[in-house]
Amino acid sequence: MKKIIAFAGTNSKNSINKQLVTYATSLLKDVEVKILDLNDFELPLYGIDFENEYGIPNNAHKFLDFIKSSDGIMVSLAEHNGAYSTVFKNLFDWMSRIDGKLWSNKPMLLMSTAPGARGGKSVLEIALGRFPYMGGNIVANFSLPFFGDNFVEGKLTNKEI
Repeated sequence: MKKIIAFAGTNSKNSINKQLVTYATSLLKDVEVKILDLNDFELPLYGIDFENEYGIPNNAHKFLDFIKSSDGIMVSLAEHNGAYSTVFKNLFDWMSRIDGKLWSNKPMLLMSTAPGARGGKSVLEIALGRFPYMGGNIVANFSLPFFGDNFVEGKLTNKEI
């Protein structure tokens, strides 16, 4: 059976991006899904001085192991000031120190959502431009605008989307 990992690029406990990625996994058939929570992979802020003194933290290795042992990745990125959330960027930086092609060419569905009209498109565009250089095999991407209007009671309500 194929193994898919899914996560939201945020540490918010009430993340709309986690709601979206969880919903997306519910649409999959005949796969094993593991939903990861970045709160379970706490890391110090990346810095070369820290790395030189203490090495790469175990949680970065653990998260990367989930990626490498999967058959596919689903991620919904939260947008903070038009870019990655700090917690996601930090994890991304740590994992890239272990393996510069950290996404391991796994098929990836890349998503974002936000309360506004752009639906997190700024962070999605950053990832679409960057991830392929890091071993990202993005097979599809999706941005959900106006989360509060288009996602109600755990599912998409806008039939056109």
